[in-house]
Amino acid sequence: MKKILLPIFIVLGLLVSCDAIDELTKFDLDYQSNFSIPPTTLVNIPITLDTPDITTGSESSFESNNTHKDLIESIKLKTMTITIETPEDGDFNFLKEIYIYINAEGLEEIEIANGIDLQNINSNVLELNILDQELREYIKEDSFNLKVRTTTDETINETHNIVIDTKFRVDAEILGV
Repeated sequence: MKKILLPIFIVLGLLVSCDAIDELTKFDLDYQSNFSIPPTTLVNIPITLDTPDITTGSESSFESNNTHKDLIESIKLKTMTITIETPEDGDFNFLKEIYIYINAEGLEEIEIANGIDLQNINSNVLELNILDQELREYIKEDSFNLKVRTTTDETINETHNIVIDTKFRVDAEILGV
């Protein structure tokens, strides 16, 4: 019986240590951007807005995590949160749907997050649904930008300034691991 259990424990130990090593090769990159939704008296009309370019600083981020852009295996969006900065008493009740796209020079624009059939939540913070897209090539660029497409179901009387917080999960080979 001991002869059978010993190999099982060795295999389990190796699997656990491989998972632990694999976690050491993952890290997060956080970026922030903003956009504004102007006052509108029309509803159910899509509005498309671009964010300013977001400088990735990816080379230094990779280096500080003991890796290089050639060793990146995968980068995927982990979370995306939008927050109304002004007006201070603003909420997302006016928002029917929102779609977020990423693009970078020389790369095709793709949808990465959304909020569809949004209900009145009486909140100035909204966590978006994340699409499982491979974003390695976008984040390896010097900069990228986000395109926001919204549709409102209520009129708004003043500009809503919104901050987008993103967290990307990077899976890399670190020192050849």
